[in-house]
Amino acid sequence: MTRIRPLSLAELPGETQAALKFSENLMGYVPNSVMTMAHWPELLAAFRGLVSVIYGESAIDNGLKRMIGAVVSAAAGCRYCMAHTTLGARDVGVDEEKVKAVWDYQTSDLFSAAERAALDLAFAAGQVPNAATDRHFAALDAHYDDRQKTEIMAVISMFGFLNRWNDTLATGLEDKPLDSASTLFTPDQWQAGPHRPT
Repeated sequence: MTRIRPLSLAELPGETQAALKFSENLMGYVPNSVMTMAHWPELLAAFRGLVSVIYGESAIDNGLKRMIGAVVSAAAGCRYCMAHTTLGARDVGVDEEKVKAVWDYQTSDLFSAAERAALDLAFAAGQVPNAATDRHFAALDAHYDDRQKTEIMAVISMFGFLNRWNDTLATGLEDKPLDSASTLFTPDQWQAGPHRPT
């Protein structure tokens, strides 16, 4: 059970209800995490702005951003965000077979060297203590410019907030991402997450 009760739509002021239409339009449902943030409307507004920028006009593919979110969340152990990001990857057009292969990104032919470099950094950065090294950034340098690397870091950092928020609060997973994760992954795959980089 969620440790801070999510508000119901009826409890929200009109301007907050309008803001939640953003989440519903983006994701197809209103996340329980957002309904909990709604206890502090200014936080919800700030978070909405951050998400809008990170998933808005982009120098890197938004599907890759969702995959980065999935891998950093798996490293942090946040199953809530893993379900949201893998569903999000499908929703923005990432092929289902590629989403299914995300935990094997290092060895799957479906991932490019550039994608592997971004996902390796995400997996390292999601661990506690943080395992990112200069080697991860040297690998990024071969494929991304500074703007693109900044976007990768922004996604990783946004999920740092979301992973802590949702895991600490034990946020309940909504039906749509739960159904998607159940379709994409076996229970063993879901629990295992990505293989540790060598």
